[in-house]
Amino acid sequence: MKRNIGTIDRLLRILVGVVLIALAATGTVGWWGWIGVVPLLTGLFQRCPAYSVLGVNSCGLKSDK
Repeated sequence: MKRNIGTIDRLLRILVGVVLIALAATGTVGWWGWIGVVPLLTGLFQRCPAYSVLGVNSCGLKSDK
């Protein structure tokens, strides 16, 4: 599978995901905080299905990695 998430995008997704999950786990925010799993996983796998549909590529690479 092709990567379509660049380094900065990846780090921001992981950070936002971890923060949302931590806030949900501590009860600071409601159950919706568990949506942080989505940016966390897309950041870890460096692949975003929405980017594929929209034709967005923040990675800048043309090869399969």
